[in-house]
Amino acid sequence: MTFVVTEACIKCKYMDCVEVCPVDCFYEGENMLVIHPDECIDCGVCEPECPAEAILPDTDAGAETWVELNRKYSEQWPNITRQGETPPDADAYKGAPDKFAQYFSPSPGKSAE
Repeated sequence: MTFVVTEACIKCKYMDCVEVCPVDCFYEGENMLVIHPDECIDCGVCEPECPAEAILPDTDAGAETWVELNRKYSEQWPNITRQGETPPDADAYKGAPDKFAQYFSPSPGKSAE
């Protein structure tokens, strides 16, 4: 089992999860984070840290799509090991519907390294 970042992260990208991850398995896109499913040790400490409730176990209903998206982009985007800047408009997008279709960007983020 692994944890995955879902659509709720898009345009929010709070990054509280990055600070608590013991294995540094988060990768940064332009407007969301993903978890590398082969690096995640299933400790679960990231899940309660996410203000957008964007992190779920891969066993949750509907998580299959997100496992593949997390895998794909964790192999393309830079690894992030420290909490970076939350977008100034993050709260405005928290809980917004259809964020993947409207806002997802495949572009890499600026690594906090």
